[in-house]
Amino acid sequence: MDENFSIFIGTLDERYRSFVNEINEYLTENDCKCDVKLQKSGYVVSYVLNSSKRTLATFVSRKTGMRLRIYPEHIQAYQSFLDSLPEKVKKEIKKASVCKRLVNPDDCNPKCIMGYTFVLDGEQYQKCRYMAFQPALNEENNPYIKQFLEKELCAGSEYM
Repeated sequence: MDENFSIFIGTLDERYRSFVNEINEYLTENDCKCDVKLQKSGYVVSYVLNSSKRTLATFVSRKTGMRLRIYPEHIQAYQSFLDSLPEKVKKEIKKASVCKRLVNPDDCNPKCIMGYTFVLDGEQYQKCRYMAFQPALNEENNPYIKQFLEKELCAGSEYM
């Protein structure tokens, strides 16, 4: 295990360690490189797909607890999965910021990568890629977080 990742794990609340380790093992076994950086707010741990060099997920520490920001580039292939998410997660997705570039490309920085258009509970949303999918790590959400990553990796491999 990478020394920086070990240090990061040591900074985590005990309730997150097992699941963070599980996600780390799963992603690194599935063609992702773990990138650990120390910033003012703490550690930022990202997983980059070796095949495409795009970030798949990033652990984000918030006052409310640890989250995993997921970047689902292939959400269209499995968007019906979103309907199975816990209600609290769906509520957070629905209240996330709208992607200004999707609504009006002139309203956002041209260097900003566009967000996602998807259907959740029968309604279409256009959400910011940095705000839409960042569920909190907890007993209820963790199985769904892992499924989300599995679906994204599976859908992504079909496009290779």
